Amino acid sequence: MTTIFLVFISVTTLMAQTISGGYIIQKMDEAMRFKSDISAKVVLTQKKVSQGTRVIEMRYFRRDQDDSFLISMIAPEVEKGNGYLKKDDHFWMYRRNTRSFQHISRDENIGGTDANADDFETKKLAELYTPVKLASGQDYSEETVAGIPVYKIELKAKTNDTKYPKRVYWVKKDTFLPVKEQNFSLSGTLMQTSYYIKYTSVQGKYVLTNGLFVDEFEKGNRTLLEISEISLAPIESKVFTKAHLENLSK
Repeated sequence: MTTIFLVFISVTTLMAQTISGGYIIQKMDEAMRFKSDISAKVVLTQKKVSQGTRVIEMRYFRRDQDDSFLISMIAPEVEKGNGYLKKDDHFWMYRRNTRSFQHISRDENIGGTDANADDFETKKLAELYTPVKLASGQDYSEETVAGIPVYKIELKAKTNDTKYPKRVYWVKKDTFLPVKEQNFSLSGTLMQTSYYIKYTSVQGKYVLTNGLFVDEFEKGNRTLLEISEISLAPIESKVFTKAHLENLSK
């Protein structure tokens, strides 16, 4: 259930606009989408009450231009050499021990973690969700989180195939970067709370480098996200292929 994504937004000052819920999620989408390619090292430290602590490391490559990403697992040893490839609407899982690819759904867990394809691909909030109107008649409110002025916005899914039917975001007013998120089931049960702890500037854009994801359904379970070795250099098209993923496992 971990929501994981790389967030980018120009460091330059945003122009004043008439604020609305629709405008806020459009700016959030812009913050989570980027014109350049990206590669990074991703480390997930999962703490589960029933299983203890598990550290998962992977190399991550993403290109929003053609909606592609590739994940190559590097640790633990049992997952090393395995990987995942998304290209357009196709999503494959590669297993090193059988040297085979399997076409899987976007809901498939990544490397035995709580993450799935939805957490790694380009975010499309404006396409998948609509803001919910409040009693005030507005579709957002203004609050503070840890002293940070934010917009609070509740989103309802437009379709039935989204990961969470309801999401609530607290978004920084100056950059439209999320600082907190809550995800709910169809019945209204709080499933997860996410804290976007730290962003860093890379080549004039902000990138999420630390996040904490708390499982509200299974109390005590949580995942720490750390992103490092970030590069916005162009990635060769051959990287987003089955052949390249297979070669990485050798």
